Amino acid sequence: MLSHHLQGALSDLKNIIEITNADIADIKEANNEPQFDRLSLKEEKLKSFESKKAMIDHEISSLMSASPNTDLPDLLNEEQHSALSELKKQLSLLRDVNKKYAKLVLAVSNLYNTFLERLVPSEMDGYQKKASTKPSLLEIRV
Repeated sequence: MLSHHLQGALSDLKNIIEITNADIADIKEANNEPQFDRLSLKEEKLKSFESKKAMIDHEISSLMSASPNTDLPDLLNEEQHSALSELKKQLSLLRDVNKKYAKLVLAVSNLYNTFLERLVPSEMDGYQKKASTKPSLLEIRV
């Protein structure tokens, strides 16, 4: 059963990485709609991964409880060792891909915030920014 959960978790991770790479490609092209369309799929895959990870934790805990005097590496077969190693690699890859995506999202967010600030100047009111109430904000001349 552990091997089944490991393979399922790996599949989910690979799907999440593919989706994030597609998001990176779309953010570079300023193509927002596909990113929003994939959001529910990405959330579904994340929940699925978390569920499978919990099952993996449970299976490993059960194995260790059944054989308390045996080390974990001795309880797992070669396929399970390989799957755990691959899971670790994929998690590392996901971290790197997410870092790249986060940098792009931050850059785009800063760009839009700068544009907004230039279009609609704001002023601080305590700890909150509020749109400027100066009458010269928008001036129409005929």
